[in-house]
Amino acid sequence: MNNRRRRALGVLIYFLPLLVFLLSLLFGTVHIPLKDLLKTLASPLFPSLKQGLPANFFIIIFSVRIPRLLLGLAVGASLSVSGASLQALFKNPLVNEYILGISSGAAFGASLSMVFLGRSFPPQISAFVFAIAAMFIVLVIARKSDSPMIALLLTGVIVSAFFSALLSLIEFFASPYALQALFYWLMGNLWRAGWGDLAISLPLMGAGILILILMRWRMNVLSMSDEEAKTLGINIRKEKLLVILMTAVITAAATAIAGIIGWIGLIVPHLVRMMVGVDNRKVIPMSAALGASFLMVADNITRSIASFEVPVGIFTSLIGIPFFIVLLKRSKRVWL
Repeated sequence: MNNRRRRALGVLIYFLPLLVFLLSLLFGTVHIPLKDLLKTLASPLFPSLKQGLPANFFIIIFSVRIPRLLLGLAVGASLSVSGASLQALFKNPLVNEYILGISSGAAFGASLSMVFLGRSFPPQISAFVFAIAAMFIVLVIARKSDSPMIALLLTGVIVSAFFSALLSLIEFFASPYALQALFYWLMGNLWRAGWGDLAISLPLMGAGILILILMRWRMNVLSMSDEEAKTLGINIRKEKLLVILMTAVITAAATAIAGIIGWIGLIVPHLVRMMVGVDNRKVIPMSAALGASFLMVADNITRSIASFEVPVGIFTSLIGIPFFIVLLKRSKRVWL
């Protein structure tokens, strides 16, 4: 792909989330014509436009669809940026955003809240706390190793297995109602979107994504050998720890509110690298834009293909697995 086509593609990817966001406002069980949609969006600034509009249009747009789309945008960007950052850090394109045991810790925290605390305690808070706890356990166990990056991967697998076992134990004692709610959360979905939840999760995801985007040129350095990175004056230990902490925070925040939505952090960065190359100065921000667009589109499809809502995590897995196989076959790049 020549430079002109790459620049045009980059501009398209950066504007894609806004375009998908606006078009997604038209999707839903209640059909809202484009003309009425535009009037509803402009009504806070021009109250006179509310005249003649159904009263429920304002509620549907501002209380249901916009929060849900904002959540999809933020979660998709978070998972994609986390996956791209960790792949650069570990020099491995098969690493994903859940490699540090974050998803298993979040699942255990949510199950603990749903089964034993019921509605008295928000499961999102418990999921976030245990997701971060899982990440710190991995860091503490792996920090004394002679090969810390390999130790992180192996420890992440062990911690994931540990929290998965605890999750199975909780499922065994759960009531049928709590078990049903837990299973639906574990499948990954965006139906919990509300302004209250977004007020907590969006700042965490937004700040983490921004920091990782600002560090994108440093990830090119971290992708080199440690000896080469040291000659460039980079504090390797500090930079790697910061990347891991930021990916853990945004992945935990996304998982806590949306459940486990897999494959986005694996597929999207790989697709971006096929389009624009391996330069993380482009890969990281483009992964955020493409991941946000991908999840919003996936959520639109799951809300439209049936009379009931299919969890978006199931859809991303069904699409992601064969899609990734195709990408692997078509990719001509060699990863070092």
